Amino acid sequence: MECSAALLVYSCLLLIPIALLLYAKTTRPSLRLPPGPRRLPIIGNLHQLGELPYRSLCLLSEKHGPLMSLKLGSTPTLIISSSDMACEILKTQDLIFCTRPPLVAHKRYSYGGLDMAFAPYGEQWRQVRRICMLEVFSAKRVLAFQSIREEEIETLIQTIIRNTSSSPVNLSEMLLCLFNNITSREVFNRRFSGDGECTRSNNHDLIREIMSIMGGFCLGDFFPSMEWLDVLTGLRGRIERSFHGLDELLEEEINKHINAKGNHDDFIDVLLGLQKDPSLGFILTRDQMKAIIMNVFLGGSDTSASTIEWAMSELMKNPKIMKKAQDEIRGLLGNKGKVEECGIQKLHYLKLVIKEVLRLHPPAPLLIPRECMHDCKINGYDIPKKTMVYINAWAIGRDPNNWQDAEAFVPERFEENDISYKGQHFDFIPFGSGRRICPGMSLGLVATEIALANLLYRFNWELPNGMSREDFGMEEHFGLVIHRRSPLLLVATPTSFAA
Repeated sequence: MECSAALLVYSCLLLIPIALLLYAKTTRPSLRLPPGPRRLPIIGNLHQLGELPYRSLCLLSEKHGPLMSLKLGSTPTLIISSSDMACEILKTQDLIFCTRPPLVAHKRYSYGGLDMAFAPYGEQWRQVRRICMLEVFSAKRVLAFQSIREEEIETLIQTIIRNTSSSPVNLSEMLLCLFNNITSREVFNRRFSGDGECTRSNNHDLIREIMSIMGGFCLGDFFPSMEWLDVLTGLRGRIERSFHGLDELLEEEINKHINAKGNHDDFIDVLLGLQKDPSLGFILTRDQMKAIIMNVFLGGSDTSASTIEWAMSELMKNPKIMKKAQDEIRGLLGNKGKVEECGIQKLHYLKLVIKEVLRLHPPAPLLIPRECMHDCKINGYDIPKKTMVYINAWAIGRDPNNWQDAEAFVPERFEENDISYKGQHFDFIPFGSGRRICPGMSLGLVATEIALANLLYRFNWELPNGMSREDFGMEEHFGLVIHRRSPLLLVATPTSFAA
């Protein structure tokens, strides 16, 4: 009898929450969500992301529309795949969609959301954004680092020359080393590769690991109540190990700057100076400094390397375009010996090439996800609060409704228009738009332009081992920034301009 009574009590305890959930479900007003594919129990649409989610989502959007609703685990998700819908999110209702979801890895590497890229929208983010735009990414600061860029590019050129007689050069690795060294000198006032070399540094693997994790998916992002599963899979351990590696590096460099005599006017010096500035209006904490440095150090190394990697890949597939770009540079500079930043504005076709590369290969094809802060409507559909939003910049850049022969590499398509990177043209948003547009865009682009110009000016390039252009692979590897699946191996022949 006592056993039966206990069983009845336990049954009631189990049934009460189930009944409450069913009641809430039946009394909740039904929402008119955007169309989307059928979901599976528990996992929702996670199984449909595929190995390259931006491509899988593009195919799904062709069937369900440019405003598509998914359920990734327990997380309601909106996928944007057209310029009109991007404008709605990034401009018309930008204030509602300008915060970031608290993704597990992003939150950890940004010191709890204290940076500019991954921080939630609010006063803390506005404060950090203001000092970054005025002090870190200003035109004056970009110009101040010109000599660093030119010196490191010359080191890259000389490294390639020393390796041309032996075998194809691994341009993928050299480009990452180049921009790692540029960024390291801008941030820390020192390079991590050996003197006079553009080679793999000690933190090369650390950057790769962090960018790989940040571009992936954590179970805790889609099943918040089951975040402990990331511990079992080993992902949480990877996050913690790489975070502590990054944190130790940043702590060491900040302490060196505090104890050093003199001011080298690098990013750390700028931030330390702001800490002492009474007119700043708020106290810049140590963790905020490290979060800002993380944005610059990681983003500055990987995105520019990816852009040139894809630029050289496309040019190898399209030799006529390669020749046209080289002819422009060599015709303008003659025997000057190297391309300097003061002459980059005259290289109009080179700029068209880079635009076309960014159209087809945006560094972050799904941008950084956003989150809806309030219930709202788009095109008559209900978008609930806390919906995660991915904007598929890759799909928008290849939309045949906006781009003629959208899959072809045709730099001339930008010749007769004023389409720019600055987020005002929503069919071309490689750096995003609105309040959360990439703050380091100008700093990254100037380094990208001058590096690519020198590679084209000072070398002729061929595929290795007699490989045909038809066999030259363009497969991608997914991450926060998209790189080639296989390293870019090319044969470089120095020209008379490379001496």
